[in-house]
Amino acid sequence: MKSVDATLVYVVDDDDAVRDSLRLLLRSVDLPSRTFASADEFLANYDADVPSCLIADIRMPGMSGLELQEELNRRKVEMPLIFITGHGDVPMAVKAMQAGAMDFIQKPFRDQDLLDRVYRALQQDSDKREARKEARRAQHGLDQLTPRETEVMERVVRGQANKVIAQDLGVSQRTVELHRARVMHKMGVRSLADLVRLVGTAKQL
Repeated sequence: MKSVDATLVYVVDDDDAVRDSLRLLLRSVDLPSRTFASADEFLANYDADVPSCLIADIRMPGMSGLELQEELNRRKVEMPLIFITGHGDVPMAVKAMQAGAMDFIQKPFRDQDLLDRVYRALQQDSDKREARKEARRAQHGLDQLTPRETEVMERVVRGQANKVIAQDLGVSQRTVELHRARVMHKMGVRSLADLVRLVGTAKQL
């Protein structure tokens, strides 16, 4: 598993004992955490810029876990969410999974089972953040291209040869080669395969 350094685990549960237990469990494996007694309290204090995941009870007074999930989705917060559920809450947990929750774990649960889910959630969040960072870099490169360089780039990634591109655009093959070289430089890539991948990455934004 990759490193999940500089991460934070949020815990939302109205039960003081559960919050304390989870905080101690996470501390025992050197995972920083912040605990909240209500969904409203969490929403007022979480930081979307910090790599993180959320553990939340599905049944809470006030805003329930499902309602919290709906609010996070409305805010377009993609933080991986793990629900803690009682036996009778399984249908609700399935609904939560369909709405994008990463996982749920039934009470009572083994500490290691929860930790395994937390590590997966943190890795998922790290991977998504890295993918978004790469997509922004790709889009920045695309934004630097001139209209003609964009035309050449689009044909290159479709697999057209320089000679064909030159004929389509009514320019010399040498001109196409120069545009292609500028595209590769501005996009920060050295191979056609990397260019195709990076252009595809930009579309994820």
